[in-house]
Amino acid sequence: MKEQATLVIIKPDGLKKSLTGNILTRLSETKLKIIGAKMVKVSKDLAAKHYAHLKEKPFYSELIKYITGRLHGDNRVMALVYWGEDAIAKVRKIAGATNPEEAEPTSIRGAYGRILTSGLYENVVHASSSEEEAEREIKLWFEPDEIVYPLYPIKEITLGRVKKKVWK
Repeated sequence: MKEQATLVIIKPDGLKKSLTGNILTRLSETKLKIIGAKMVKVSKDLAAKHYAHLKEKPFYSELIKYITGRLHGDNRVMALVYWGEDAIAKVRKIAGATNPEEAEPTSIRGAYGRILTSGLYENVVHASSSEEEAEREIKLWFEPDEIVYPLYPIKEITLGRVKKKVWK
């Protein structure tokens, strides 16, 4: 067992339905530490980078509408970084299968997710599926100074007269 970080995103439908507290309570069962958390208004650019690996899928444009809040009229998500032993597996177990109908009924997606008539999985949360994916996603959604533990190598750059830490 090793300590690792994972990204969790509470998607627009989870926020619109006021499920944030329920979801955070379920995730607290993992006994992992939250080391980064913020509300994000998701741009089309961020959504495209996040879902770049699904660009060729027929549901790609629906995914972009979903994560940017265009399906729910509420463009905000909560992005969280969890840290601890086997964080990825623990979070994915509580999140449940991507398809809400295949998810355990007691999982987050099993309890709160649904499938739209378009076939899109409205599954309330995103959870990284591997260490490589977690690193890519965390670096995409968070700046180094927004995370309380040093996770990945950083460098310092100067913008005008301001020093800023960025991912290497």
